[in-house]
Amino acid sequence: MAPRPLSAALAAATVFALLSAPGTALAAPPQPAADHPSADHPAGSPSTPGSASEAVRVDRGAGITAVRYEAESAALDHAAVESNHIGFSGPGFVNFDNVAGSHAEFTVTADRAGPATLTLRYANGSAADRPMGLAVNGTAAGDRPFAATGGWTTWQSVTAPVTLVAGANRVRLTSATGTGGPNLDHLELEQAATDYQAESAALDRAAVESDHAGFTGTGFVDYDNVAGSRVDYTVTADRAGPHALTFRYANGTDVDRPLSVTVDGGQATPAAFPGTGAWTTWREVTVTATLKAGRNRIRAAATTANGGPNADRLTVAPTGPADTEAPAPPPNLRATGKTATTTSLAWDAATDNVGVVGYDVYQHGQLMKSVDGATLATTVGGLAPDTEYDWTVFARDAAPNVSPASNNVLVRTDQAPPDGEAPSTPADLRATGRTATSVDLAWTASTDNVGVTGYQVFRDGAQAGTSDGPATTVGGLTSGTAYRFTVRARDAAGNLSPFGNEVTATPGGSGPAGVPNPGAVTTILSGTDVPWGLAFLPDGSALLTERETFTVYKLSETGTRTNLGKVPGAQNTNGEGGVLGIEVSPTFASDGYVFIYHTAAAGNQLVRAKLTGTTLGGWTTLLSGVPKSRYHNGGRLRFSPDGKHLFVSTGDAQNKANAQNLNTNAGKILRLDPDGSIPADNPYPGKAVWSFGHRNVQGLDFDSQGRLWASEFGDSTTDEVNLIQKAGNFGWPDCEGTSGGGCAGTIAPKKSWSTSVASPSGLTIVNDHVFVATTVGQRIYRMRIDPSANLVDQQVYFQGTYNRLRTVEVDRDGDLWLTTSTDKDGTANNDRVLHIDVVYAGGFSLTSSAFADNAMIPAKHTCAGDGTAGQDPSPPLAWTGASGAKGYAVVFADRADNGTKLHWAIWDIPASARSLPENLGAGFAVPGQGGAKQKAMGSGANAQKYFGPCPGGSTNPYTFTLYALNTATVPGLSSSSTMAQVETAIKNASTANTVLRGRSNAST
Repeated sequence: MAPRPLSAALAAATVFALLSAPGTALAAPPQPAADHPSADHPAGSPSTPGSASEAVRVDRGAGITAVRYEAESAALDHAAVESNHIGFSGPGFVNFDNVAGSHAEFTVTADRAGPATLTLRYANGSAADRPMGLAVNGTAAGDRPFAATGGWTTWQSVTAPVTLVAGANRVRLTSATGTGGPNLDHLELEQAATDYQAESAALDRAAVESDHAGFTGTGFVDYDNVAGSRVDYTVTADRAGPHALTFRYANGTDVDRPLSVTVDGGQATPAAFPGTGAWTTWREVTVTATLKAGRNRIRAAATTANGGPNADRLTVAPTGPADTEAPAPPPNLRATGKTATTTSLAWDAATDNVGVVGYDVYQHGQLMKSVDGATLATTVGGLAPDTEYDWTVFARDAAPNVSPASNNVLVRTDQAPPDGEAPSTPADLRATGRTATSVDLAWTASTDNVGVTGYQVFRDGAQAGTSDGPATTVGGLTSGTAYRFTVRARDAAGNLSPFGNEVTATPGGSGPAGVPNPGAVTTILSGTDVPWGLAFLPDGSALLTERETFTVYKLSETGTRTNLGKVPGAQNTNGEGGVLGIEVSPTFASDGYVFIYHTAAAGNQLVRAKLTGTTLGGWTTLLSGVPKSRYHNGGRLRFSPDGKHLFVSTGDAQNKANAQNLNTNAGKILRLDPDGSIPADNPYPGKAVWSFGHRNVQGLDFDSQGRLWASEFGDSTTDEVNLIQKAGNFGWPDCEGTSGGGCAGTIAPKKSWSTSVASPSGLTIVNDHVFVATTVGQRIYRMRIDPSANLVDQQVYFQGTYNRLRTVEVDRDGDLWLTTSTDKDGTANNDRVLHIDVVYAGGFSLTSSAFADNAMIPAKHTCAGDGTAGQDPSPPLAWTGASGAKGYAVVFADRADNGTKLHWAIWDIPASARSLPENLGAGFAVPGQGGAKQKAMGSGANAQKYFGPCPGGSTNPYTFTLYALNTATVPGLSSSSTMAQVETAIKNASTANTVLRGRSNAST
């Protein structure tokens, strides 16, 4: 394990200047002579930090860990390192100048957030107390007395209780009087170990009992008298590395009852549990084991027919400084053989400061096989014939730190054994459904002597896509146009069946109102190279990033592309790193800001630039050092609907342990303020982490209720779409989809697919329908969010039509932009940006001539129009009718912070109506609207006229929801009904709805 050198952190508020901002330089204090100046450190002179020393872990027993930090390693101001008084513990001690404000600042590392004890060893040979102010991370923690010790060679200690954050903490000691501080030897940090009661563990052939006194919890565990009876503890380590596992037990026999202790199914450690003299006499046995950061499963299993001892609790405590040094990349990866379905690889041993314990073999970002640290060759099977694979190997140590990638090796598998037999002809092709833009097809499956691997779908004589099985949906069609379809089968050897029967079908009709159906597809831009990030400007044009070239473009819907420049400092990783997500500031009209996530030398990072004309400038780094790797870099950005927070998706950087480790930003969804600071209401104080347990999230978007959805690449079995929760654990690496031994206590995905048909990247939401673009699957999935927040009614579009798909976004007009990602073919500039016209089923949609969907609501329809909240001019609204509607209603609501603040509603609009004019009149009965009624928030006159947005300066999201009603008059409502009662009654009478979104930052 590598000792970790201590860094000298600078600047936090001191008692001398507690009201100063952290980092503010202090005025030089007066400089009287020191009590015991030295020749090389004149009193009052500024000094630099002493040479760095190692953090030394001290064993205090009783489950208490202590880490010692020598004072001479701290950052010093008006103090010096000396060694002229004996009895200090390290190479020296710190002599403070005799002035108020002289200080030493330590950087200490806490294993976990929470309470801790600081022990300060010092000597004070004067007759007076030399008090010092204590501050932790810039916050005052009170004064501490340092009483006289009777001599400069007499050392004593004082303690201070503090609260620390997990990871690095700044601890500053500042002299409070003109006599300066004492001589300071060292600081020791103590954190109590974590206890896990046995009765709360998972038991197999064991039971909870309480018939023997002396246990510490609510009981103890009595093992059955059989070999294999066991207790499984789930423990959380705040950092990786060696830990002491202390088992408290009783054994009232005179026979040893040994246990086998394993961590996450690894190598067993035998432990003896000899007799304690009685079942009420409790003792402790300690085993040292290496834990990973995050959740670990510790199994204590009986190895003899006597079973185990009575188990009271397990205490877990780190035993040494963390090992943060990763192995070197495995050198000289090479292919040593291949067949049609296998590839054999070998590599030379990687080096590590502690030792390599394993190697992980990846194919294009997918873990294919893991071997132990002594194995330097392996064969991977289950591959497809005549297919090129891109191989890399990573080394890992026990922490586990993961090395950078080895060199990559491209290997094409051999062709399949000769197979001249084609599949049988698919039969009975038929149209099974249709919408205005698509036709559903089905047929009788083909057979083959080896196996059918898929089907080619032809439209009007040209291939239009592929299908995995005997059914498909062909989208992008024009309503009322007749199309000819036919299908043929293929096998692994490339043999093609004859075409089956031809069927003619015409898209048309209407489905459920408001459903967004992908229609005609046109090319906006070709000749682009891995277009990755896509975000829209207020004028409707898009900003586009190219992952491999690091270039940002402005792109119009007509295909005009303007080069805005390259992202400075961007690097690629010969894999999935480069310039990735992009997002436009919600207040772009006033600040011009653009946010970009990209790979750099020190890791992945979030930067901000200002777009002025056609130039991006003023680059500012908001977040840096997110771990990177060849693959698994995440990279999607999305502002919350209210514009207050920026969400960032990251990957696990091909180190699975990162996902559960809250002390790293890898494998997370992060939440930041627009200036890069950490919101005070994030779930983990001082951390950007919003959710964790992620492998590689590349899609983010919000639904109409303000809920965040994310698409995530799985490993070898399952890809996911998740509904994100604050502080949610989504399971990786112990849970993939809903499979794995570590799914308990994690959040299950709302949708999952086999990795062979998905690999989901971009995600966007239209009318509460989730669209997901896939790379391996080469298709778009569309799913509806039902009232229970489940994803239902899955449809598949464009399978095999446009190759690998990366990003899908909805534009200001409600249409989709889609980017391709043929990054695996090695050819540059062969990708496209496509436009998909979205046709809304049933023609049921709501628009306003005053503003586009999700655009800013004009000021005259807000409180800013007249400077007064309420009684505002309503915007003009128009809609196309819903089949069978007997009336309509509109509800206007503020959706900030996932809320549903109801502003205004109008109902009993006649079935024949297709619009509402601007500036509806006041009154419960709306003048000139055929008996329509209205209600608004507030009271008096405010309650009887449209009440526009008035968020007070912040940009809030709003929705106008149009409801088709099954009645001409909504029952049970009157002028005294509350807004909630009005909305409930309207929903109860609704048969369909559609949403027009808007935004406002109006204030009075």
